Amino acid sequence: MRIVRDKFVIATLIVLVWMLFFDQNSIIDRVSLMRGIKNMEQEKENLISEINRNKENIDELQGGSQNLEKFAREEYLMKKPDEDLFIIIYE
Repeated sequence: MRIVRDKFVIATLIVLVWMLFFDQNSIIDRVSLMRGIKNMEQEKENLISEINRNKENIDELQGGSQNLEKFAREEYLMKKPDEDLFIIIYE
């Protein structure tokens, strides 16, 4: 009876090791996939916030020529021909 029980224990251990490490759906693969999903969800949130920020900029730019000029000055450092532009970089 002991020999049969030992065979079952060994077979169970072999199956568990196979399922945990070598199978197509192993625990290691599952953990790495879950990390990838979390990273992609974070990236999705960042992209959604960037899209919303860009939509606000578009709405502001369509408000008039003064807003367009303000945006060009702030974002692209554009200036009028008779102006001097000073850029201050904080370190």
